[in-house]
Amino acid sequence: MATITRRTRFVAGIALAASAALALTSCAADSSAGNGGDASSDAATATSLADFGTFEDLEAAATAEGALNVIALPRDWANYGEILDLFAERYPEITINEASPDVSSQEEIDAAKTNEGLDTAPDVFDLGLTVALANTDVFAPYKVENFDEIPDALKEPTGLFVGDYGGYMSIGYDSSKFDEPTSLDDLSSADYKGAVAINGDPTQAGSAFAAVGLAAVQSGGDLDDFTPGIEYFGELQKAGNFLKVDVTPATITSGETPVVFDWDYLNAAAGADNDAWKVTVLDGVGYASYYNQAINKDAPHPAAARLWQEFLYSDDVQNLWLKGGARPARMDAMAEAGTIDADLAAALPEVPEETVVPTEEQSTAAGTLLGEKWAAAIQ
Repeated sequence: MATITRRTRFVAGIALAASAALALTSCAADSSAGNGGDASSDAATATSLADFGTFEDLEAAATAEGALNVIALPRDWANYGEILDLFAERYPEITINEASPDVSSQEEIDAAKTNEGLDTAPDVFDLGLTVALANTDVFAPYKVENFDEIPDALKEPTGLFVGDYGGYMSIGYDSSKFDEPTSLDDLSSADYKGAVAINGDPTQAGSAFAAVGLAAVQSGGDLDDFTPGIEYFGELQKAGNFLKVDVTPATITSGETPVVFDWDYLNAAAGADNDAWKVTVLDGVGYASYYNQAINKDAPHPAAARLWQEFLYSDDVQNLWLKGGARPARMDAMAEAGTIDADLAAALPEVPEETVVPTEEQSTAAGTLLGEKWAAAIQ
């Protein structure tokens, strides 16, 4: 299986870096939830487990609904396959409808709006921070039972959206062909001719966007201007080192994409069938991000949606994120309580001392810049 070359320092760096972005939501905390006075109104307006009574009452309400609609959850993404299967095993009376696993965060929101009022609408979302910040009016506030164990910097105060798992932009590489890269400059050498790929188009894909962001901050720039990152990949293209191939586990296993910029947990999982595949997080400034959970305020199965949230933040599933190579939101609290899987935690890469996470404004500006300059840079 894939190995990771350094040890862990846990998640505090990401949490602290996210605080500035989450501060933008302070005016959105009074968003209302619910879909009226029908039979599901109690569940639709529930903001915590106390509104159901007990956990068993929540389970009964969700089981009575009989279904849960999820969207944009690839089974090979951060161990979602095992997580979905565990929910199905634990609650066999609840059918999980898995829609469009490969769509973007924005397309999740679009699906909710397109299917509003229909049984096919998503009940829950898994979103990047930029999209979450821009769509709080679509979410229902809900605080899971262990909400207080989630760092403040990773959650909107009323529970409109909450960070769940995250990681650092990393470089995965075939160690049978390459030494561990220690800087971006290493990838510019002739040794990496036709070898360096990113996961998608940065004007559309979040991980590719973050690869350019990492290149920007590692090249003396900052998140206010992605120009150095665009220029870096432009130079890789001119040198013949940039590989225009969409990265998949199959391209990594086959050796078609032997060096890949991607989230550390995705790089680790993608190389599971290649014993020589290793993952490193560069020293210097690190680029990090958490994905966020949220409930559709018009969820057709509001109790099941809330049960799913409680499930995701349980010790069992937080450790399953960790098994997938991601850093769960409750990691520090679980380490203190002794409920974290210590072996899996020790396998995570050591993180940089300085970590950055773009704000909504920075992400929007970077997206505009990439739209204007990316295609020309890598021609």
